[in-house]
Amino acid sequence: MGKNIAAFFDIDGTIYREGLITEVFKKMVTHEIIGREKWTDEVEAAFKAWDRRVGDYDTYLTRMVEIYMEATKGISKEHINLIAKKVIEQKGDRVYQFTRNEIERHLREGHKVIAISGSPDALVELMAEKYDFTDWRGTVYKTDEKGYYTGEIIPMWDSDSKQAAILGFKDLYDLDLEECYSYGDTNGDFTMLSMVGHPHAINPTRELLTNLKNTPELKERIKVIVERKDVIYNLDIDAIQCIQ
Repeated sequence: MGKNIAAFFDIDGTIYREGLITEVFKKMVTHEIIGREKWTDEVEAAFKAWDRRVGDYDTYLTRMVEIYMEATKGISKEHINLIAKKVIEQKGDRVYQFTRNEIERHLREGHKVIAISGSPDALVELMAEKYDFTDWRGTVYKTDEKGYYTGEIIPMWDSDSKQAAILGFKDLYDLDLEECYSYGDTNGDFTMLSMVGHPHAINPTRELLTNLKNTPELKERIKVIVERKDVIYNLDIDAIQCIQ
């Protein structure tokens, strides 16, 4: 049995109120790294489909990753790092009040605070630094020997990848997972939630909520948090009804 406690946080939709990749795209257009038509025809279209609720959030995120991989191929890591730094400087405070408070609480209590996110590693590293995280893992975008992106990745947005990351952190920090916490919003966070004693679903997607409801041993301990405007709701999962 481990001796230490950690809190694992997804970032997009859990800490940050939108998707950090979207903000990077806007900067890449501004810097004329990619054409404006790439934004309007593909990135913005993917976002608006979800924003108008004619597309689901997971599909939107998957499409965003595909577009980002294509757009960054052949661009120097140094250039993207500069853009990522500017994004975090300008947008890094646009976070949910609940998860921001939880990060601060875990730090006060001496817990390890760890980001496990599907966002690009350049963004995750800077976000982790901003909020004094102990450690982090993000999607690795590979570069060649000259430091240019190749279009190859090592993902960190799916359940299997996040499970492997948590097991690695368990050994690294001698963690007692039954005493640990986790925070996520999509079905890619399902194993991250199921592996710890104190899981929190933050504004969960329909797919995640459905899987939580269908997993009795997890449903017993999950906390479902919904933050809207200036109100934070702690909901009873059995009382939640999806009307559409």
